[in-house]
Amino acid sequence: MRLIPGFFTLLLAGLLSACGADKPLATVDQVDLVRYSGTWYEIARLPQWFQRGCYNSTATYSLNEDGTVRVVNRCQRDDKEPSEAQGTARVVPGSDNAKLKVRFDSWISKLLPTITEGNYWIIALDKNYQTVVIGEPSREYLWILARTPQLPDDQYQALLQLAESKGFPVDELQRNRDLQPEQ
Repeated sequence: MRLIPGFFTLLLAGLLSACGADKPLATVDQVDLVRYSGTWYEIARLPQWFQRGCYNSTATYSLNEDGTVRVVNRCQRDDKEPSEAQGTARVVPGSDNAKLKVRFDSWISKLLPTITEGNYWIIALDKNYQTVVIGEPSREYLWILARTPQLPDDQYQALLQLAESKGFPVDELQRNRDLQPEQ
């Protein structure tokens, strides 16, 4: 009968170690939304269903009068007009603008506004507001963005290492320039 307590101890240890993957995700200390505004180019991302077939992706942010942030995401898709998604981000109170909740305009978001909000956490941002890493606590979403369409490889590798140190599966990242169709 000593096997049963040993089994439960192992099971409990396994469950607790799995919880380590859900350790808190640290963000930057603060974000100046005025400096953050403008266009950012996607350098790399974890694959997402809503971005399937997208390349040359950009995100443009601007401040609304009510303190929220207007979000316009654009991308190119093969043999189609550019795709655009518009939404609104609101700052999570107490986060010094480093945590946002984003909702894109659709019929379901109008019906269930808070359920359709996604976490947009700024986990790295250089002091000159030229590169940013965005993620969220489950580590299922990750974007590396820059003010220019490409980054030098040493900068990209440094951002990859940072994301990996925070528990993101960087081996699954797709680089934006690798998503472009052959000419």
